[in-house]
Amino acid sequence: MILTCHIILAAAIAVKIPNAFLAVTLAFLSHYLLDFFPHIEYPIENIKNKQWSKSLPDFLNVFLDFFSGILIILLFLGTQPIIFIAAFFAILPDIMNYFYLIYQNEFLKINHDLHEKIHFLKNKKISELWRITSQALTIIISIILIYL
Repeated sequence: MILTCHIILAAAIAVKIPNAFLAVTLAFLSHYLLDFFPHIEYPIENIKNKQWSKSLPDFLNVFLDFFSGILIILLFLGTQPIIFIAAFFAILPDIMNYFYLIYQNEFLKINHDLHEKIHFLKNKKISELWRITSQALTIIISIILIYL
């Protein structure tokens, strides 16, 4: 899933769950739940292959995705710290995965291997339309949950 989906669902969780510890824990776990569903991801091959001279477009994609999620939070919810903390924890598995690509160690490998197992549908023949639709629905449902 793109970061925006994780960030917006985390915001919905933070708004609906009054216990901060529980909200942050659920936001973190929601990352793995969302990644189970078929989705598309933008390429980060240059980062994965440590081709730093070619990786600027990859980093720009990540930044724009992250910024889009934060902008949606700011537009819909303001600046409540718990929402941003939950959003951080919701994208933490991806952050850890990026670090694993650069600094491979056993702690980061645990997250990486779990991520790979959850993404088992990524190599299945599932239409791009469904992969995009699942992400759009995630954002729409998350925004609806915020206002229920």
